[in-house]
Amino acid sequence: MAQRYGGKFSPQGTGGPKDAPPPKNPFHGKTRTRAGGRVNFLFIAPFPLLFSAFASEPVGLALNLAAFGVLILAAWLTREGLKAQEAYEARRVARRPAIPRKIFAAVLTGAGLFLAGFAPEAGLLNPVIFAVLGTVLHSFAFGLDPLSDKGMEGVDTFQQDRVAHAVDEAEKHLAAMKDAILRAGDRKLEARVDAFQATAREMFRTVEQDPRDLTAARKYLGVYLLGARDATAKFADIYSRTRDAGVRADYEALLTDLEQNFAARTNSLLLDDRSDLDVEIEVLRERLQREGVRS
Repeated sequence: MAQRYGGKFSPQGTGGPKDAPPPKNPFHGKTRTRAGGRVNFLFIAPFPLLFSAFASEPVGLALNLAAFGVLILAAWLTREGLKAQEAYEARRVARRPAIPRKIFAAVLTGAGLFLAGFAPEAGLLNPVIFAVLGTVLHSFAFGLDPLSDKGMEGVDTFQQDRVAHAVDEAEKHLAAMKDAILRAGDRKLEARVDAFQATAREMFRTVEQDPRDLTAARKYLGVYLLGARDATAKFADIYSRTRDAGVRADYEALLTDLEQNFAARTNSLLLDDRSDLDVEIEVLRERLQREGVRS
C-alpha cells in the first residue's frame, strides 16, 4: 500500500504525527568529510603564481601559468579522490576506484612544482627536488587511493554490478532531496532529512552486503526515493513562499513514515539473511550426520 504526498507515492506507514516515535539524532550517520580544509588550501596555494606570471618575461609567464593550471588540476583530483575513498570506506562491499585520482594528483603536484621552480639559467636540480618533495609530501598528507576491491570474495560480480547501479541511482535521489530541502531554509528540516538519509543508507549497505536482497529492496531504492525526492522539491517550493505550518507538519509526518518503513524493511532483510544462514547451517549439519560425522 502507498499514500500520496504532493502527487507522488510513499510507503504506507502505520504511525502518524501523533503516535510517531521521537526523531532520531539529527547527526546520526553523518561524518565529517575529509574533502575540505587541507584540500581547500591546495586551491588557494597556486594563486601567487598568477601574480608572478604577469610580472615575468614571456618564458616565465608561460611556465607560471602552466604550473598554476597543473596545481589546480591536482587539487581538484585530490578532492575527487578523497570523495571516492569516503564512498569506498562507507560501503561494506566496494570496488576500488577506477581512476587512482590521488596518485595522479600527487604526480601532478610534483609536475606543477617542477614547472614553478624551473628556470633555464639555474639548471634542473632545484625543480627536480621540488617535484620529488611535492609528490612525496602529497602522498603522505592525503594517502593513496584504495587499490583493491573490498568484500568481493565469493560475490557474483553481475549481481554486485546491478546493486552498485541501483545504489548509485538511489544516492542521486538522496542528493537531489538534500539540495531541494536547502531551499526551504529550515535547519531542523535539513536535520530530519539527514536522519532519513542515514536510515536509507543503512538499507543500501545491507543490500550491498547481500545482493540477493536487491529484489526485495528495489522499490524502496527506486520508486519510494523518487517519490520522496519529488515531494521534497514541491514542499520546499511551497514552504519557502508561504511558511505554512500545516504543510510543514505534513512533510515531517511523511519523513517519519519513510524513516519507519525503511528501517522496518532493513530489519526484515537482516532477518531474512539470518534465516538463510540458519537453513544453510542446518543443511550442512544434516549432511555431516549422514556421512557419519558427529559434533
